[in-house]
Amino acid sequence: MVQTVDAELVQATIAVLGERGFNGLTLERVAEVAGRARSTLWRQGLTRDHLIQALVGELADDFQSSMFPVLTAEGSGRERLERGLTELCAVIDRHLPLMLATDEAFHQSPRPGEPPDYLRPFMTFLREGAADGTLAPGDDVIEAADAVFNGVAWPYVHLRGRHQWPVDRAQRVVVGLVLNGVTARREETT
Repeated sequence: MVQTVDAELVQATIAVLGERGFNGLTLERVAEVAGRARSTLWRQGLTRDHLIQALVGELADDFQSSMFPVLTAEGSGRERLERGLTELCAVIDRHLPLMLATDEAFHQSPRPGEPPDYLRPFMTFLREGAADGTLAPGDDVIEAADAVFNGVAWPYVHLRGRHQWPVDRAQRVVVGLVLNGVTARREETT
């Protein structure tokens, strides 16, 4: 059972991640930032792992529930990849403070013994696009999925969080650039 973490502690955890990263995250520092005693958090049954799972577990659940409709939708590989990348941007927006604090959130296990799994939908879209001729991901679909995911995620975080670009502009520009990089090009006849 996942321990409930209140909004104030979530914000304090994000602030500490921004200061120190995941390796420097301590219950003591989170309590200090939240203006609470560490012993109070301890008596509530909270641990460093509970704080991390509250953030990355919610991120993973949001990602999975956002990708499921895209994975089960009709359309070409390219169309589904575009929808998947747009959903990735929407997930990032819902977790933007976390994304701005650390670039390691997608690398954390959402629950004990459960490895992070964010590339699988994009691997599916790229494979399907290669099969239907709408995408050209190259020989290594895992590498292409990694590049597509990260090519959208981090520029999007930066443009939304640091440049305050509106959602529609950031999505259009970043998704468009990445998507056009893997779109199959038909040879022109002269």
